[in-house]
Amino acid sequence: MKSDIQNREDISLIMTEFYVKLLEDNLVKHFFEDIIQQNHLEEHIETITDFWNGMLFNDTAYQNNAMQPHLILNETKPFMKEHFKTWLHHFTATIDENFKGDKAEMAKTRALSIATVMEIKMNPS
Repeated sequence: MKSDIQNREDISLIMTEFYVKLLEDNLVKHFFEDIIQQNHLEEHIETITDFWNGMLFNDTAYQNNAMQPHLILNETKPFMKEHFKTWLHHFTATIDENFKGDKAEMAKTRALSIATVMEIKMNPS
């Protein structure tokens, strides 16, 4: 039986497995080329883990503006509706494969909200 997301270590597992999916997906992997070329994937996963730890457990380690780097990236590698759908699909699948419970549902709900807001801000048409 699957347990719920309980701590930062669980979030780290989710992010690690989530990024495996993203990097294997030809539709979205190009967004991560610079991170990989600069050998910053591990650091990026740590940052994203901090972000989600704050989202789910009110931890304050993540103090950055999560939207800003995506807005900058969007200028050279535009995000389209299918990119957000793919991101959300992989995120939800990773959680469902590993966890079940209130925090898992909260993570999926917040991911949907984040993807929706980002898509609106990046593609306001």
